[in-house]
Amino acid sequence: MNKLLVLILFASMLSFCKSGSALVKNESTRESKNTVKHLIDVATSNLGVRYKAGGTTKSGFDCSGLVFTTFQTENITMPRSSYEQAKIGKIIQFDDAKKGDLIFFKTNKSKQINHVGLITEKTGNEIKFIHSSTSKGVIISSTKEPYYQNSIVQINRIIE
Repeated sequence: MNKLLVLILFASMLSFCKSGSALVKNESTRESKNTVKHLIDVATSNLGVRYKAGGTTKSGFDCSGLVFTTFQTENITMPRSSYEQAKIGKIIQFDDAKKGDLIFFKTNKSKQINHVGLITEKTGNEIKFIHSSTSKGVIISSTKEPYYQNSIVQINRIIE
């Protein structure tokens, strides 16, 4: 009986951890909109830059490197990997997603999060996001594309 109680308590503690870390940058609505606009401007200034594993510069980005570098411009320190970035901020529902949120994926049958993008637009049930794709470099993609539609895991809010 005591073991069962301990397991239940342990499981509930784990579920609390799943909601994300405390790093959510709270700002006034105006500041928040300016920050998000700046992040999207910085990220989109890299459209067309080639993919480079481990890359964090204009000579090449990987997906988490693009997010890492973009958020650095607002003095927001992010972990370096998409898996670790998924632990930051507040997890939100797909319907509540907005510009500036991060969208995470498990691609190529991965068992853990291995891809991230920055949401640039949300209209109805479609989300557009900027990311670095291994085949095309930094591009804007849509959750309407089957590849991404079938691999979305979560959306995190970093800027409140």
